Amino acid sequence: MVMAKQALERSYADVLREHFASERKMAFLTGPRQVGKTTLCRASLPQAVYLNADVDEDRRALLRGQREVASRVGFEPGVRGAKGVVFDELHKLARWKSFLKGFYDLHSECGPIAITGSSRLDIYRRGGDSMMGRYFLYRIHPLSVGELVRPASRTTPLLEPKPLADSEWNALERFGGFPEPFLRRDQRFSTRWRALRLTQLVREDLRDLTRVQDLGQLERLALVLSERSATQLSFSGLAVDLLASVDSIRRWIATLESFHHGFLVRPWSKSITRSIAKQPKWYALDWSAVEDPGQRAETLVAVHLRKAVDGWTDLGLGKFDLYYLRDKQKHEVDFLVTRERRPWFLVEVKRSDERLSPELARFQAQLGVAHAFQLVLEQPYRAVDPFESREPIVLPARTLLSQLM
Repeated sequence: MVMAKQALERSYADVLREHFASERKMAFLTGPRQVGKTTLCRASLPQAVYLNADVDEDRRALLRGQREVASRVGFEPGVRGAKGVVFDELHKLARWKSFLKGFYDLHSECGPIAITGSSRLDIYRRGGDSMMGRYFLYRIHPLSVGELVRPASRTTPLLEPKPLADSEWNALERFGGFPEPFLRRDQRFSTRWRALRLTQLVREDLRDLTRVQDLGQLERLALVLSERSATQLSFSGLAVDLLASVDSIRRWIATLESFHHGFLVRPWSKSITRSIAKQPKWYALDWSAVEDPGQRAETLVAVHLRKAVDGWTDLGLGKFDLYYLRDKQKHEVDFLVTRERRPWFLVEVKRSDERLSPELARFQAQLGVAHAFQLVLEQPYRAVDPFESREPIVLPARTLLSQLM
């Protein structure tokens, strides 16, 4: 077994340190299981008190209310200097938003407050009170090329290209971006890790936090979606395969997305209604589980692009989003990144094919997109800045990915 370095500095830790140094607002950290949220909090708030809603003693303290928790973590109203508190999986408690709103309103000046969870805290509706204006959201994603070459915060979306060692690139492609399997670099461990993570997602998170009755069907859907990563989804086809209604399939996919099993990429349209009506594409967050080489390549790039647009948006660098392109004649480009709701750059993904896709020029002309790239995973790194070109170009995937978050 090959062992990699065990200390891994992440750019999110830098982001959080900057947040707590300059902001009184709470930091909400949301992301998939095992992505390293607690580790990030320990790196940015090393002396904070941790309260985990899954731990009986902590849960009892949380249920007794704000005063009990404040006493336990050393928060006194109007007194500054406390080391901070991290609430882990707080959303598993009823009325967690009411608790957190009251706690923040009483103790926001005492010290840093962080909240972590494996469901999407930004949309979760079990609590009734709005948290608007009391927190900043940080969506935590798996490791990426950009983060490995620059584990620091940033003030601009794009940076200069920077090489990643071949050994790191090969490990990232083979074992995925979740820290533990990436660092261990052992195939048997990774296989067991993925199976356990899926079991925890379905049998613990979804059982505890949703009203889905048939967890067996939901688990089968999760496995099917992993096999169909980087493909358009037919909700009716999935309904036939799983002997369920189309409405159930839509709800289950939305649930899996809210727990970060993967994500949907919708077709670009100036009409939001038309975009939602068309078939979305599904991408697994763990590309190492995708067997087909072409689908794995596209999924790897999709996860990098999703991380970039989420990260840039969370840092206040603008409004960014990710789409794909497909017209009535079935011409298609894998990805379109938008900036301030306007097309910014196109991305087509190939495993090894270096012949420039004609669809890039077609859609670039139609949409007036500034840049169009064909990324080839098997090309070695080249020190070129693709954003200097206004024409469609072929370049190594790791060159462009090194410029992202």
